[in-house]
Amino acid sequence: MSGNRNGARALLEAARSMGADICFANPGTTELTLVHALEHVPAIRPVLGLFEGVCTGAADGYARVSGRVALTLLHLGPGFANGIANLHNARRAHSPIVNIIGDHATWHLRFDAPLTSDIESLADPVSGAVVRLASADTIDADVATAFDVATAAPGAVTTIIAPTDIMDAPAPASTRPAAARRPAAPVSDRAIAAAAAVIRDAGQRILLLGGDALDERGLRAAQRIAAATGARLVMEPYPAIVSLGGDLPRIERQAYFPDDVLRQFGDAQVVLAGARPPISYFGYEGQPSELVDAARLTVLGAAGDDNAAALEALADRLGAAAVAATRADSEPAAPGERLTGDAIVEELIAQLPEDAVISLEGSTLGGPYLRQAHRAARHRVMTNTGGAIGQGLPCAVGAALAAPGSRIVALQSDGSGHYTLQALWTMARERLPVTVIIAANHRYGILQTELARADVPLDDAAVARLTRLDNPRADWTALAAGYGVPALRVDTPAAFAAALRRGLAENGPLLIQAELP
Repeated sequence: MSGNRNGARALLEAARSMGADICFANPGTTELTLVHALEHVPAIRPVLGLFEGVCTGAADGYARVSGRVALTLLHLGPGFANGIANLHNARRAHSPIVNIIGDHATWHLRFDAPLTSDIESLADPVSGAVVRLASADTIDADVATAFDVATAAPGAVTTIIAPTDIMDAPAPASTRPAAARRPAAPVSDRAIAAAAAVIRDAGQRILLLGGDALDERGLRAAQRIAAATGARLVMEPYPAIVSLGGDLPRIERQAYFPDDVLRQFGDAQVVLAGARPPISYFGYEGQPSELVDAARLTVLGAAGDDNAAALEALADRLGAAAVAATRADSEPAAPGERLTGDAIVEELIAQLPEDAVISLEGSTLGGPYLRQAHRAARHRVMTNTGGAIGQGLPCAVGAALAAPGSRIVALQSDGSGHYTLQALWTMARERLPVTVIIAANHRYGILQTELARADVPLDDAAVARLTRLDNPRADWTALAAGYGVPALRVDTPAAFAAALRRGLAENGPLLIQAELP
């Protein structure tokens, strides 16, 4: 592990030349040469996570907020396996992430040492490309392959497997020029004309927006179309990131349960701009999986297309004039005596600073917040794109590092927060401006909702034991303190308002345990 240029240094220098500037790491013995090589590539910032799921979730949050590639450094197959859940979410979010997984020396693999595993089989389901390094002489080309896939619109997770002997081997000087992210594909005039015909001539019309259609440019173009034609604006149910509030247009969110989606969409013609066709989150007996007939769907642009530009072209085709920017009425509801999810949302709407980023995970605060987000100052929201829980806190870490001038708010259900609470340690270590709001109802609320819909009594002994988290009740203030994050416990609207005011002003993280009924 000398200072000479070896495979590890060549890998990191190639990654840096292609735009990587951060690496979320939980290394082990097989990654030590790479750890040492980071000293020689100071433009890549190493960030330690205590659990691999924190690393992969933080990389996802960083990529979503910045639009840049994030690296992870993980220990062999088992370490990578610990991070797969949040890579599943990242894959659904089209986040550009390049995983670097250390592996045994090529000559050692045949002895089946304890940590030997089939890394390719683990990585393939969440990776757009899996590249195993075979020679120090081809590292530049191999890294370029991984980055080319990761940065091609709309973005992808890729994985590089780095055996220790390749990392230790001498490597030639790099000759590859720096690479840039490849732009989204333009939408054809034919697709724009077809969408215009539907929007102009149909009865009930919905623009279902996803991907880059949910950034400011896309939303303003969609607003022009809605104002000129009466079309409704709906966003996909779990966007990777969406701009909301301020003078941006109010936008509906696609409902969760299939019967609600069927009522929401009715018999409308639906134009898709960067969004998938509406489907049921799970399969329910007696309910369709496809919630809008194919005959009523028109695709303006797919996930890899330039949907913001397509919406602007569609607005021009329809002769839609510019719309004067107006802010929504932000008159708060009068607080009650009990702290509820709605009360938390109302206070957050009132206090949220401009350009904040919200990492949202859980139904307790998620639905109520997104219904009111248009009344807040301009901000962005990340949601759980793939349904693998444990995303919220790590994504907040990545967001804070991607947008150092912004306040990050983690709206976090307590059940899913337990999956990756080690993220609190990284928040404390990096002194990240993250205000964590834990909705502490001490139960798996979404499971109880699903059971109640199926007429299953929630007080049945087995049901209660598997959905209630109140015996013992987790003390999030103690957990946070153990990881170095100051914390407050509140149970009234007034106490929450004061705690939130402190949290948003804190030069570092603060956790608020909001006790809910």
